[in-house]
Amino acid sequence: MDLLILGGTQWLGRTLAAEAVARGHRVTCLARGEAGEPAPGTELVVADRSLPGAYDAVADRDWDAVIDVTREPVFAREAAAALASRAGRAVFVSTGNVYARHDVAGADEDADLREPLDADRSTPETYGEAKVACEAAYRAAFGDRLLMVRSGLIGGPGDHSGRTGAYVARAARDPQAPMLVPAIADAAAQVIDVRDLAAFILDGAEHGLAGTFNAVGDRSTFGAFLEASRSVGGHEGEVVAVPGDWLESHGVNEWSGPESLALWIIDPTWSAFQDRSNARAVAAGLRLRPLEQTLADLLAWEREQGLERERGTGLSAAREAELIAEWRRGVVMAEHATMV
Repeated sequence: MDLLILGGTQWLGRTLAAEAVARGHRVTCLARGEAGEPAPGTELVVADRSLPGAYDAVADRDWDAVIDVTREPVFAREAAAALASRAGRAVFVSTGNVYARHDVAGADEDADLREPLDADRSTPETYGEAKVACEAAYRAAFGDRLLMVRSGLIGGPGDHSGRTGAYVARAARDPQAPMLVPAIADAAAQVIDVRDLAAFILDGAEHGLAGTFNAVGDRSTFGAFLEASRSVGGHEGEVVAVPGDWLESHGVNEWSGPESLALWIIDPTWSAFQDRSNARAVAAGLRLRPLEQTLADLLAWEREQGLERERGTGLSAAREAELIAEWRRGVVMAEHATMV
């Protein structure tokens, strides 16, 4: 196939490009070329989608499929308009953030969506609405030639956000020391390996799959994810599980970012954000590798980056030790007060 990937030099896009080349496809990446090196074997067309004429360099070429991951409605509209007559089909990589509710466990692709963003560009706060607008642009241009892939939390080698590697890297960094975690063992957790997501997208493009699919990991719990992370990382120390209200009051951030605890969500209206049905995608051919394999490969990548580095997500060793000590002091004081 002749594939055009809009982007293709960062994590998911680059994984897609590399896998497509490995399958024997001819891959062109249209990107600014500033976010990273294109995968070996691909052709890079340098273009800035924020400028006029972004698609002029490929205006005389036809494609079997175009793949886009943008979050900007104006980019989606312009790409769909420019390429609908040049590409046999399109794959748009969307997100579970498009759904209006995130507190219904096991919800599928028929759940209500947010209102589409009525603006050209998104902000972090309007990410979901922007993706709805992007979906609408591709649907209008490609109709039944469109594969819509709504991904969930993506993990595996290359996760620079640090979210999916936070606990396995922490386990390996200091296997005997106590590990601080949120007390949410039964909370939902759902991770898809970036390589499995890329394979589903390419399988769909190759076989003419159309429609909308939640390409997410199997439904599981934070407790299971944590135990798998500890097992792969070799952690034998104590697990110090602390209530979320205490963590929040002591300045620990949720979900991601510096000095945070990964995969922890405070707001109960987001309790099922990592708990969506993937039954339709599995029936269409989505194949998921064992979580332990994802974590093992992710840990190898984390080691290459440096377990002691400043992380995008996770607690520093000093901050973790400080919080554990403070939590324990509070427990001792409460026990003493009870005894008195």
